[in-house]
Amino acid sequence: MAAAPTAAAASAPPTAAPAGHRTVPFPYVALGDSYASAPGVPEQIDAACARSNSNYPHLVAAKKGARLTDVTCSGATTADLSLAKGTTPAQYDALSRATALVTVTVGGNDIGFSSVLGRCAALGAGAPAAAPCRDQLTEGGTDQVEQSIAATGPKVSRVLAEIHRRSPRAKVLLVGYPSLFPDDGVGCTSPAVPFAMGDFPYLRDKTKSLNSMLAHRARLGGATYVDTYRPTVGHDMCRPAGERWIETLAPETPAAPAHPNAQGEQAMAAAVNRALAWCPVFRTA
Repeated sequence: MAAAPTAAAASAPPTAAPAGHRTVPFPYVALGDSYASAPGVPEQIDAACARSNSNYPHLVAAKKGARLTDVTCSGATTADLSLAKGTTPAQYDALSRATALVTVTVGGNDIGFSSVLGRCAALGAGAPAAAPCRDQLTEGGTDQVEQSIAATGPKVSRVLAEIHRRSPRAKVLLVGYPSLFPDDGVGCTSPAVPFAMGDFPYLRDKTKSLNSMLAHRARLGGATYVDTYRPTVGHDMCRPAGERWIETLAPETPAAPAHPNAQGEQAMAAAVNRALAWCPVFRTA
């Protein structure tokens, strides 16, 4: 049994917590797709959504002392955030007026980026020194991927509006996509990275264009954009194991093809933590 406090101690005013220090974990909700859920990264805690307890939301929550509700799910599109998946509720349902922090990574599946990579890999085998995927996707002077990115912009804005509607007091972070391909555009064609050399600059530029759209929509939608591209430059899928934070199409480290491994998720978490460092209430507890 604890000793009874002395009269002096009982009458003393409580010690004030340091500025920016939270004594109670704040509610944090993580929404989004596979780049947030981290399929394949140990340890997987939700088979239906391919969610890891080492994804960036879990790492941020541990660093910031947050009470995390992680509903990220592999394959999610902007529309999927409002839909239940089997017995799993819609991602939006995790939000409430009490939510203090929301992170969301979404948009890549809306533009069909996985399908683009699959097409480019197939075309690269037949013309490894050319740019067959770029040529096919821009045939007739219209860039199909750019069209998809433009069409996805309003959908991302609706996502942000719905988050704000459900959690009007929350800090909202729209987290971008990392550097999948060499930033200098010089490729590394191999069986595990089977893209044509001329397609590497195109795929790099489409990643940047998607992120630019997300940054623009964040500004319009009262959210903070988190750049995970620049912090991951030099750790793309062309780098050797150990330096590579984005896995190849034949992963050597536990992760989904063309997705962040554990180091990649750590880099994304670090980018989110840097974005929160400017806000005193989310400084490390």
